[in-house]
Amino acid sequence: MFRNLFRSNPIPQISVRDLKAKLDAREKLVLLDVRDPQEFTGDGHIVGARLIPLSALAHRLGELNKEDPIYCICLSGSRSHVACDLLQRQGFTSVTNVVGGMGAWMRSGLSVKRGSK
Repeated sequence: MFRNLFRSNPIPQISVRDLKAKLDAREKLVLLDVRDPQEFTGDGHIVGARLIPLSALAHRLGELNKEDPIYCICLSGSRSHVACDLLQRQGFTSVTNVVGGMGAWMRSGLSVKRGSK
């Protein structure tokens, strides 16, 4: 808890509406969904999102480019915040947390895809 009070690099945040605008503009970014596979396929995901569950992220860092802008999303924004912190500590230069996660995305009426990829 106190660790975040003294962070030298606070984690940037983005709203689901601003993320949607970036996706619509086809900005180069990695949308990293850190939920479990069952949530990703069953509850739905954003088209183009890449699934790496938070529980596996530390072991799969090599699959990501440290220079790419990475936007982390989960259900509520909590796990994705942890993922952003992990990525920052491992030298990733541009990580952003999606505020409210997929819950906010769906409450905003934005589209989701169900099933795998």
